[in-house]
Amino acid sequence: DPDEDFDEFEDFEDEEGDAQKYWFTTTKLEVINRVHDYLDSLPATGKVLSLATLWKIGRDINQGEPLDDFMLAILFQQMPEDFKDSMVRPYASIEHNQARVSVRIKDSLKSLRRDTLLKKIRSDLMGKVGLKEDQFRLSGLMVLYNNMLQSLFQSQVLTLGTVFLAIMAMFLVLFRSIRTAVTAIIPTLLSATLVLGLMGWFGIPLDLMTITIAAITVGIGVDDTIHYVHRFRYEFAVDGDYWAAIDRCHRSIGRAIYYTSVTIMLGFSILVLSNFIPTIYFGILTSLAMLVALLANMTLLPLLIVAFRTSGEPRSA
Repeated sequence: DPDEDFDEFEDFEDEEGDAQKYWFTTTKLEVINRVHDYLDSLPATGKVLSLATLWKIGRDINQGEPLDDFMLAILFQQMPEDFKDSMVRPYASIEHNQARVSVRIKDSLKSLRRDTLLKKIRSDLMGKVGLKEDQFRLSGLMVLYNNMLQSLFQSQVLTLGTVFLAIMAMFLVLFRSIRTAVTAIIPTLLSATLVLGLMGWFGIPLDLMTITIAAITVGIGVDDTIHYVHRFRYEFAVDGDYWAAIDRCHRSIGRAIYYTSVTIMLGFSILVLSNFIPTIYFGILTSLAMLVALLANMTLLPLLIVAFRTSGEPRSA
């Protein structure tokens, strides 16, 4: 049978035609090497691992001369399986025609800005390295963490804006006075803004823990404001004297606000004993936010009530 003469040749062709043996080419490795060297040059990156590392080792063994396609195919064919498992397969998916570059980020770097870094890498891979947008994808825990933070930042702005509008609407319904509503919201707005400003001043980053501080401050601080304003309107109706009503408010509802706020501050201060730095920040900043809210409600709020005459003109001198 004439076909039997070619059986051995077909077996040889199938064996040598295995795509895995010829996937490693100088063209692919040069592109990977450019990506590798670019990522390694960034100040925010640490160890970079990819197939370029193996290619550089082979070049050094070959007395500084780069390996050609034939030598790369022979090298991969003769490579032990355990060596492939540790040096090749983690950084290449031949069946999907994909290569992977693993990068360690110096997360403790004070100047690190994750979103800015990812945008720079994405831009430079297209502009400097010469890749197309559909030829690469940034992935990993840092990308997921950055996406989560960006979602938190956007939701924080939208949430705080919505909350303050809702509080204003509630104050209008509760006190039935635009002047009183605007006056009552100022201490809460000041305490949340001041704490966020102090975080920026001291370089404390917003993360999953610290980003909730403003919401907690608004939620607890607005309760004290409602109690104080409601009590003041009751006391002012007695004699129509602003300062006398404020004095009685401080000696009655003011004490309750003080003890409640101090209890909350002491409760959150326990978090300072944690070994987790974000938890320590959360405890300190939340306690500080409650202190600012307490001072604003006990000092600034009464002054604003008198200055804006929220309950009308006084009936006594």
